[in-house]
Amino acid sequence: MEPLSALLLFVMAMMAGAINSAVGSGSLLTLPVLMALGLPPGVAVRTNTTGMMFASFGSVLGYRKEIKRELPYLGPMIVVTILASGTGSLLLLSSPSSTLDFVVPVLIVVALLMVIFQPKLTAWLGQRAAAGAPGEPGGAVGQAWKRPQLIAPMGAAAVYGGYFTAAQGILYMAIMSVATGRSLKDVNPVKNFLSLFVNITAALVYLVAWAFFGAEIVWLGVLIVAAGGLIGGVGGSQIAKRLPNSVLRGIIVVVALVALVRQFV
Repeated sequence: MEPLSALLLFVMAMMAGAINSAVGSGSLLTLPVLMALGLPPGVAVRTNTTGMMFASFGSVLGYRKEIKRELPYLGPMIVVTILASGTGSLLLLSSPSSTLDFVVPVLIVVALLMVIFQPKLTAWLGQRAAAGAPGEPGGAVGQAWKRPQLIAPMGAAAVYGGYFTAAQGILYMAIMSVATGRSLKDVNPVKNFLSLFVNITAALVYLVAWAFFGAEIVWLGVLIVAAGGLIGGVGGSQIAKRLPNSVLRGIIVVVALVALVRQFV
């Protein structure tokens, strides 16, 4: 990997770590760069997910106090997240390269649309939360994390997260806000916590596949993404929250569009 390419990937990883802490969809910065460097889709996803696991550690560290308050209620969700993300990771490994050549651009487009229309989605979620039943006082608020109407769609989202990772945070926040009636800001710490389990599970699956079945992972890319993502996850969330959402969305859209063009050229 050329020094300039490595520097670009490192900068994108720092920004991705910060974006993941504040919103989600940070992998739409790192994954397109890896693909633009010539990595096949499956290799790029495995490399990106393994590296971004460390960005998730940084995000969880930044929200450790908020997560601690919710932790007693998250057991069922953690179990479902691990099982579902493991399933998604196995689906990625079993998908032929020709399938990924088609599926990954489609998923990038879907994730891009989610990012572009995020303000409208957020406004819609706020209306739904205001129209629904308000959170109950005391420990009953935490019990909302155990509701089947939350756990089931979160399991489906975790399958997606284990398969592709990009924009999983936006999916999680949307589902959790609607199902619990709590604000996006309130569910964001739990989103970061569950994303960590998705990335760890997927990374372990890919590591086993690399060690025993020859699944390719670019370890230099993992190292660069991990270093940049960890820095961004720990120290960049406050910066990301202060930047206008339009700027963040613009960066994501431009980089992802470059990757889409390269897929078809």
